[in-house]
Amino acid sequence: MSETRQQAERARQAFYKLSTTSDRTAILHDVAAALQQHAKAIFEANQKDLAEAKGKIPEPLYKRLILNDAKLRDVVDGVKQIAKMPDPLGHVLEETELDEGLVLRKVQTPIGVIAAIFESRPDVVPQIAALSIRTGNAVLLKGGREAVQTNAALGHAIRESLEKHGIKDAVQLVSTREEVAEFLKMDDLIDLVIPRGSNEMVRSIQHSTRIPVLGHADGVCHVYIDEFADVDKAARIAVDAKAQYPAVCNAAETLLVHSRFPGRERVLKALADAGVELRDSEYGSEYLDLIMNVRIVGSLDEAIGHIHRYGSRHTDSIVTENPENAQRFLNEVDSAGVFWNASTRFADGFRYGFGAEVGVSTNKTHARGPVGVDGLLIYKYQLIGNGHIVATYTGENARPFLHRKTGGQEK
Repeated sequence: MSETRQQAERARQAFYKLSTTSDRTAILHDVAAALQQHAKAIFEANQKDLAEAKGKIPEPLYKRLILNDAKLRDVVDGVKQIAKMPDPLGHVLEETELDEGLVLRKVQTPIGVIAAIFESRPDVVPQIAALSIRTGNAVLLKGGREAVQTNAALGHAIRESLEKHGIKDAVQLVSTREEVAEFLKMDDLIDLVIPRGSNEMVRSIQHSTRIPVLGHADGVCHVYIDEFADVDKAARIAVDAKAQYPAVCNAAETLLVHSRFPGRERVLKALADAGVELRDSEYGSEYLDLIMNVRIVGSLDEAIGHIHRYGSRHTDSIVTENPENAQRFLNEVDSAGVFWNASTRFADGFRYGFGAEVGVSTNKTHARGPVGVDGLLIYKYQLIGNGHIVATYTGENARPFLHRKTGGQEK
């Protein structure tokens, strides 16, 4: 058996133990404390990665690589927020009395072993680890080469806290692309793959495995300024959606402006003053930089049509004071996040109150949008009887089922 398969086997065994322990909240508090205690070593490792990456990787990736005191503080706060959440495992979603003494329960459970593959952003390591611990999943983490020392320092702090609880292998770091290629073949041991990174990386993974893949390949987000938009709101939202932090998937890439909107020049000037280069081509591009496409449209229908043609079903926003137009946009735009008078940058697990996210999914099965705790859970059916057999309910004198809802509640 290869070392890579042994690693996946260890993750599987750690999942079985983590999913049945009652200490998951205590484990998360220990992880938060360990990250704070190891902050100096983490920052030193990050400085080494930054020094080696300077001038060798694109500027957007370099910005994502930075892990400073403010970012680590946000990560620790996120872990603490996740620790405060009610334990989701064992929650009864539905309970149905099939017949007297025969009860069917739909119970929330972990997915199992997750392989998370990401580029550049080292804060992803504690975020995904914390969400996995909360939900009782084991996780194999593969970061980019540019963050190898930062990821190792973060992983050491997390695994040190897990070791106290006898589940060190519930969070493991993967070193090479060759190991990832092996993991993608292990559909008997790994239950879900979550890629976070470039379009090319995500699509390559999607085409290289039979394991379900959760995530998105592109973040082509739009802000549509309706003819009834407030000019101040339009300028503020457009600038925030593009320039607040352009190197992320929820930053807007295209601005759609209604031809009768009176504040067009003011909005465009605000974007230019923020350092944004304005273009009118390549509408399906994800720049991840201070570049934004601008298109003038003649109607709400044209704006929605443009989004459906060029968007990636990630996050799109309308700016308008007309509630009917807003409601149409909210209902008709087929994206994971659809906003009214708010920046697309709000599409984030921490800002949604999830504590963190493992990524943003544009899938239409299982989980969609920023994926937090709920997206890492599935369910199983538990049937409790008292000697019941199917023969009782078949044939001429078949006993009828009650099918009576008796408890449980969908979250």
